[in-house]
Amino acid sequence: MLIFVAPVHADEGMWQPHQLPELAPQMKALGLEVDPEKLNDLTDHPMNAIVGLGFCSASFVSPEGLVVTNHHCVQRILQHNSTPEQNLIEDGYLADRIDDELPGNPGSRIYVTVEVTDITTNMLDGIFDSWDGLARQRELEKREKALVASCESEDGYRCGVHSFYEGQQFFLIRQLEIRDVRLVYSPPRGIGEYGGDIDNWMWPRHTGDYSFIRGYVAPDGSPADYSEDNVPYQPEHYLTVSTRGLQAGDFTMAVGYPGSTYRHRLASEAGEIGSWYYPTRKALFENMLAIIERETAEREAAAIKYSSLKQGLNNVIKNYGGMIEGFARSGLVDRKAAGEKALQDWLDNNAGDELAVDSLTSLNELIEEYRAGREQRMVYRDFLRSRAQLLSAAAKLYRLSREKQKPDAEREPGFQERDFRRIRESMARLDNNFDEQVDRALLKHHLALYDELPDEQRVAAFDRWFELGGKGLDSRVERKLDAMYRDTTLDDADIRMQLLEASPADFESSDDPFILLAVALYENDIERELETKRYQGRFQLARSRYMNALSTWMKDRGDPLYADANGTLRVTFGQVTGYEPRDAVRYEPFTTVAGVVEKHTGKKPFNTPPELLAAIDQGQFGAYADPSLDSVPVNFLATLDSTGGNSGSAVLDAHGELVGLLFDGNYEAINADWYLDEAISRSICVDIRYVLWIMETVDGAHRLLREMGIGPAALHARRQAVGVN
Repeated sequence: MLIFVAPVHADEGMWQPHQLPELAPQMKALGLEVDPEKLNDLTDHPMNAIVGLGFCSASFVSPEGLVVTNHHCVQRILQHNSTPEQNLIEDGYLADRIDDELPGNPGSRIYVTVEVTDITTNMLDGIFDSWDGLARQRELEKREKALVASCESEDGYRCGVHSFYEGQQFFLIRQLEIRDVRLVYSPPRGIGEYGGDIDNWMWPRHTGDYSFIRGYVAPDGSPADYSEDNVPYQPEHYLTVSTRGLQAGDFTMAVGYPGSTYRHRLASEAGEIGSWYYPTRKALFENMLAIIERETAEREAAAIKYSSLKQGLNNVIKNYGGMIEGFARSGLVDRKAAGEKALQDWLDNNAGDELAVDSLTSLNELIEEYRAGREQRMVYRDFLRSRAQLLSAAAKLYRLSREKQKPDAEREPGFQERDFRRIRESMARLDNNFDEQVDRALLKHHLALYDELPDEQRVAAFDRWFELGGKGLDSRVERKLDAMYRDTTLDDADIRMQLLEASPADFESSDDPFILLAVALYENDIERELETKRYQGRFQLARSRYMNALSTWMKDRGDPLYADANGTLRVTFGQVTGYEPRDAVRYEPFTTVAGVVEKHTGKKPFNTPPELLAAIDQGQFGAYADPSLDSVPVNFLATLDSTGGNSGSAVLDAHGELVGLLFDGNYEAINADWYLDEAISRSICVDIRYVLWIMETVDGAHRLLREMGIGPAALHARRQAVGVN
């Protein structure tokens, strides 16, 4: 059993809500005015107002289901609604009336966490260490499916089983699933993505990374697919949008859904990540980006289809570049190795019946074993198969037809009845993300990389299909690709929808080349899937044994231990403060609109909209001015422990009111997924005063301001507080 102990440093940790009452002294010491016990209640304010989007975080800010998140978190919705004639990605969008709000892309979701249950006993009791890895993983999946099925017995909810502390604990999380999501307001790209990739991860920053969406439900209040009859969702709780603002040293708290961190991984894993994984993937992504840019040049419709992917590629390329630099200069691997030696020394002298003295050694041996075939997993699985969109669609549809032959409880996760709507949505949105010229170029590029793999990592059925033999691509491959894209019907949405109901025999007798290739690869796919499951089961045992030893050792030393981020609701808290990235350099915690003007060049990504420049020039900042800055703050820094997925997280002040949105981390501490350097690790947030000022002064979003309670009375009180008329 893990013992949750308080952190050595109050600003470190991504905490589960149920842990917060134990952290009350640290939170109070930093300035929290809200009762920490309230933060443990997912049905109360403010926690019930925090939502997830599946890949970003967000929050309700009105009684009519209005949700605020980051600009970059609505790129898929902007892309879905954009055309060369009306490019919302570039120009932004403001719905003048509620009837003008635009539908989200297929698969858009708003998730409201309503219940978290510890199911560790349900998942682990009766599973023995002596079991084969495959048997272990299959039993874990069987139990997970049963728990999820029971949890989802009431329509409108999505449930999931999540592992904590590397498989030592499991929690069942129940979320209300709002399926009708609509675009309300998004500023132009020259505000929402100001600075682009140049400023990404950098400080000082001047990005208005915010947008608004709304959740809709059926007239009876139940979640429903998009319909003109749907009505705005009425959340039980929503955040109060503050007009007070923050000052340096103020308490802040971010609540959201961070993706993944790896702070409990071993030195051997960190070494491989820094020296092979990040450099290899970075190069692969750079090649993808270059191909997309080349193939969409002078083709605006195609460029729109790949705009979201390009934004993601740019982000991850810069992230990986920073990771590589950080690993090289930080001494992370050596520090981890020293820590593991100290752990092993302690185990050798203190391990009892509950601790395995060989837990660290066994895990390292398994990690080394799993490295075999890493090139094939990356090139073939992660890029060739997943980035060829028609092949990926064909494989998913054929697998669905096979799984539907089984009882629902025996189907592979991802292909049960609960997943059918999502599969349908993935087939529907393919048209928004697919261009034949781009897809063919990417497939050809990745084919060439695959053909360089050694014999033991090749797939015989794939080699036969393309007549590959490790000698490079020739004219036969070109002709094969020509025929595949010419003869396929999978680029027709109606055909894809029909295939959702097809039988295995229908696929096996098809003359569509992508479908025939998917059928030919099926047996190999299943074989490799079983091998993956075998490793998953073995890793679950090995990592949980290691974490048991690590947690006991750290408790003995009086050191903290918190779970790595895993996509579940977390709270992190700290203070507004700058940092010193290097000798004689000091970064202040706030930027202002003056910096927007200083960076403006008129060319992307520093092309400030004329309306914003005019408003800044007039200097009519009113209630949104910070007296200490004599200007409107744009972004601020805070010691909030965050990672990917935290984008859009509500940043709350000491009173639990919304003062900003977290949207990035700083480049100097980009390795925070692996370790936290408190001296320089900061989260970058957009100040809500900048958002409100643009809404009122530049874009005229008065309807939304009134809806959020930002009316004359609130602004008058703010003006009096800051001493302006």
